[in-house]
Amino acid sequence: MIAVLLPPPLGRPSRLPHLAERLVDRGVTPIRPETGGDETPPHAARYVARASMEINRLVAAASPVALVGEGDAGPLVGAVGAAQRAAHRPVFGYVLVDALLPQPGSPTRAELERAQSPEGAVGDGGEGRRSDEPSAYRSERLPMVADWPDAPCGYLLTDPSRAHVARLARMRGWTVRETAPEEAAEALRELLTELRGTG
Repeated sequence: MIAVLLPPPLGRPSRLPHLAERLVDRGVTPIRPETGGDETPPHAARYVARASMEINRLVAAASPVALVGEGDAGPLVGAVGAAQRAAHRPVFGYVLVDALLPQPGSPTRAELERAQSPEGAVGDGGEGRRSDEPSAYRSERLPMVADWPDAPCGYLLTDPSRAHVARLARMRGWTVRETAPEEAAEALRELLTELRGTG
């Protein structure tokens, strides 16, 4: 089972830096594409293009994959998935890790944050405007994927500040797992196994 671990954009560090090596110990093949180059606009389009090219380089075309988007990569998983379909690579599932959910249309990150936060305000999960963030990053329109989701979806919650988003994922009928960061690999493996079985 191959899990493509899409890191947070803008070269931000993962909250789960040891996830890949812990997945190997659980029989999951992790692929972590290099996604740099999204520091200038259009940030989202550059991220999707770079991630897609890296996946094409690292994974055989016919190999089914799960796309696992962490943080601000979450709303981009549909666009990365569309690129995989175009490359004839099946996606058997999507997992968002402490991420905002994609929504129809082409909202901005700021609009997603307002819509998915309990009081419509920027949360404290590291997703708010940061001093090292490009000025247009939160206000750019994200790529639209009309037919997403095209595979089963799940949500992995390791950051309590994203609990409201996990509830929204449950309302969509997604499988949700809540766990401590140090137990994330086992929870993700269970989630991927379940998604693969329902796809």
